Amino acid sequence: MIQLEKVFHQFNDLKVLIIGDVMIDSYLWGNVSRISPEAPVPIVNVQKREQRLGGAANVALNVQALGATPILCSVVGSDGEGENLLRLMEINGLNRAGIVQSNHRITTVKHRILASSQHLLRIDSEMDKLIDEEEQELLWKKIETLLSDVQAVIFEDYDKGVITQELIERTINLANQKNIPTIIDPKKRNFLFYKNATLFKPNLKELKEGLKIDFNHHHIDEITEAVKKLQETLDAKSVMTTLSEKGVLIYSEKETHHIPAHLRSIADVSGAGDTVVSVAALCVALNLPLKLVADLSNLAGGLVCEYQGVVPINKSKLLSEALIKKIAE
Repeated sequence: MIQLEKVFHQFNDLKVLIIGDVMIDSYLWGNVSRISPEAPVPIVNVQKREQRLGGAANVALNVQALGATPILCSVVGSDGEGENLLRLMEINGLNRAGIVQSNHRITTVKHRILASSQHLLRIDSEMDKLIDEEEQELLWKKIETLLSDVQAVIFEDYDKGVITQELIERTINLANQKNIPTIIDPKKRNFLFYKNATLFKPNLKELKEGLKIDFNHHHIDEITEAVKKLQETLDAKSVMTTLSEKGVLIYSEKETHHIPAHLRSIADVSGAGDTVVSVAALCVALNLPLKLVADLSNLAGGLVCEYQGVVPINKSKLLSEALIKKIAE
């Protein structure tokens, strides 16, 4: 029987390279007591402002929260928001060695306006064109140098342009040569470029769009057939598909497991996918059984949905719930 306490302690010895689109999640909280006389919109009286690390940087925070050491590789703008992001990384104890700053890009910021628990508006400041050849080479040199000292690689793709087909192929090939597992959290643009990865983690929407197929997502058998087709197309060792309120489905040529979702009081689903891929990556790095990978990831994704905004997983709470639910037995 696997001892979860030992597994969680082993997380502390892992280093994870995280490649992807980083961003700032900006929050403005306030109260609404009247409607504007200028237009039929609520007036928000601001009570609090906050900036948090988002995207691939939130994956880094989740990896860190689990006790492992994250190394973040990305491209940000040489702008004020880029400096803010680097400052947030420093505040949170994240290494900046893998970050490239560019004069040709802006730093992604997602501004959210909330009144009490009501999400009123989101304003995005971003660009999604692919990084140019010079930026790609600068990023690749950092990846190539840093990869030799890690136990897993996560691609955290938000379709903002940092991840290119060439970067994917180079990184996965080098990781496979060094027997380092690659874990993929995909988006639409690069979906079919992630060949020969260790674990591919789409959600239902990404699965349908990526394969350009439709199926009844209420039927596990139909989902499984689509996942099987995806695994064969990408030649991935395993595929773990998140199914929202229906949990997760993990598949390989040798085994398939459907893990139902745990009943939760859902406050916000933002960032849940970041948590799922972070837990999955550490489990894969330790070569844990596929069912346990899916079980722990599913449990963690549900836990962070109980909190407002994008927040990393609480390691002790995850371990406590995993022990209560006896998911390693």
